[in-house]
Amino acid sequence: MKNTFGNAVTLTLFGESHGSAIGAVIDGISPGIKIDEKSISEKLARRKPCGVGGTKRREDDIPEFLSGVFNGYTTGTPLTLMIKNNDTRSSDYEAMRSVARPSHADLTAFYKYGGFEDYRGGGHFSGRVTAALVAACAILSHALKTKGIMIGTHICSCHGATDRTFEDYEKDIRALAGKRFPVLGDGKDIEEQIRKAALAGDSVGGVLETAVINMPEGVGEPWFDTLEGMLAHAVFSVPAVKGIEFGAGFDIANMLGSEANDQIRMENGRPVTVTNNSGGINGGISNGMPIVFRTAIKPTASIYKKQDTVDFMKNENTSLLIQGRHDPAIIQRAGAVIDAVTALVIADLLTVRFGTDYLGEK
Repeated sequence: MKNTFGNAVTLTLFGESHGSAIGAVIDGISPGIKIDEKSISEKLARRKPCGVGGTKRREDDIPEFLSGVFNGYTTGTPLTLMIKNNDTRSSDYEAMRSVARPSHADLTAFYKYGGFEDYRGGGHFSGRVTAALVAACAILSHALKTKGIMIGTHICSCHGATDRTFEDYEKDIRALAGKRFPVLGDGKDIEEQIRKAALAGDSVGGVLETAVINMPEGVGEPWFDTLEGMLAHAVFSVPAVKGIEFGAGFDIANMLGSEANDQIRMENGRPVTVTNNSGGINGGISNGMPIVFRTAIKPTASIYKKQDTVDFMKNENTSLLIQGRHDPAIIQRAGAVIDAVTALVIADLLTVRFGTDYLGEK
């Protein structure tokens, strides 16, 4: 199983949902990046359950740095962090060891690992592992912010309820940084959809919108390591992601070329586009405009309703009513994870473009 992403800056994830710990290793990281513990804590807090019906599993999520950090700064050698699992309840999963939960990875994990996989809480496939991802990438986000590059994600829509889109990018991104429920408006309609699903023992998904501002022009590679391709690769690594679109997205297919093309003009001594239907990327390379993309998040797979499934060890049909602790929606938590993988891709491509020490504090 490939658990490593990146070219110049790589991140490896390890651990399981109900194992002793989860963690991450970043290699190729610049020396001299400040370890901002407050920033890391804030980003981890945004990934934690919040609002109506959130999972009752509560973890402290305190990262412990095992290597690559000295006197509060990265050393440039592999950085390893670990987050202990304390609030596990493995007995919830013993009774259904060989019963495949619909839309989970139980069956595919069994196919791949032949029964040796840790099935408790989804094991290595669990969203729990994203806590280590968020903690590690918070360090990269801090480094990007020192270069003026900012990333923000909000809930664009959820089961018919919508939030406004980005307007003043910098102001909106700064406002999102402190929100546990990441919306640009009041979010009451979205919260109501989640509440209704929770009361019905069901779940909802939605769409996230992400913006990256102050990205240098000329970053990304043609063909196989395009900026869109690398972002899509990383985003699709996040549990529950089922789609991604950039700029105008699929709507661009219904436009005329005269409507879809982003016309260009000079403003304050630099080329800018009048519209941003391309989402800040042309030819796989950043054009200096805000990078904008939207991510489809499926409804939480664990629901409190009886479902048809199979017992894959007995080779027979059965039904399942899931027990345990689950979220009726994870979209409000997923935003922090999308921010994290976006920071990883941007940091990696900037290092490819400008060198290993680019993100360090001078």
